Amino acid sequence: MSTILIGTSGYSYTEWVGPVYPQGTKSEEYLALYARLFPTVELNFSYYRMPEATQLAMMHQSAPSLLFSIKAHQSLTHVIEPEKWREQATLFRRSLEPLLAATVLEAVLLQFPASFHYEPERRRYLDSLLRVLSPLPLAVEFRNSNWYNNRTLDSLRERKVAFASLDLPSVSGNPPVMDVLTSPLAYLRLHGRNKETWWGSDAASRYDYLYSDKELAAIVERIRSLAVGADTVLVYFNNHRRAQAVVNARRLRELLAQDKGGACKEIVQASSISM
Repeated sequence: MSTILIGTSGYSYTEWVGPVYPQGTKSEEYLALYARLFPTVELNFSYYRMPEATQLAMMHQSAPSLLFSIKAHQSLTHVIEPEKWREQATLFRRSLEPLLAATVLEAVLLQFPASFHYEPERRRYLDSLLRVLSPLPLAVEFRNSNWYNNRTLDSLRERKVAFASLDLPSVSGNPPVMDVLTSPLAYLRLHGRNKETWWGSDAASRYDYLYSDKELAAIVERIRSLAVGADTVLVYFNNHRRAQAVVNARRLRELLAQDKGGACKEIVQASSISM
């Protein structure tokens, strides 16, 4: 039976005070309150600044029940320097030790941009990076559709690295929707389907999207498909604008609870915070 963990990409948004966190909530209180809503969170601050072990240890202490996924620093995925990336990878890996020791690290997400082309130099780099970060639980997200091929999938299977499934608007330049299991871990990221503002706008506009029940019902079917062979399915909503990720994550949980056909279980938090 597969375990499904549902959460959001990030949790520290000031605009969530009121809709999600009670009025007057301080930023240092966000995580503990978030942990009363969802069992897992995808940390994305780590893309912008290298995380530190003491920082992650404090986060675990403030929310002991919470399970973490964490996005790799940009020096490993977007701004790769041949002479420095190994040192950066070592720093990043060391920072995760408190989460590993507490067995609350579910995944490390390597999100590569569309400019990360499917070419020999990049393939060799990815192979080296996966070796350096092994045996961490790894998931790879490709935004360049040329990586969507059998050779990539077979290589990930050999290394037991998850191929991240995506939900994106169907616009030129985006990869196709493809759910393929390459490890015991399945990883699904829901970015919204905002076609009009996906290109040429700021991130706030890009992720300003609320999934409908019909769209979420289709996502339930995708999760059921992934759960057939996975031990764990991680699901994160990245449509964080105006707390829409929280609304959709809660509703998805309800739809999964109503689903009688899936051979899976979903971890649900027993407590909640007043709105």
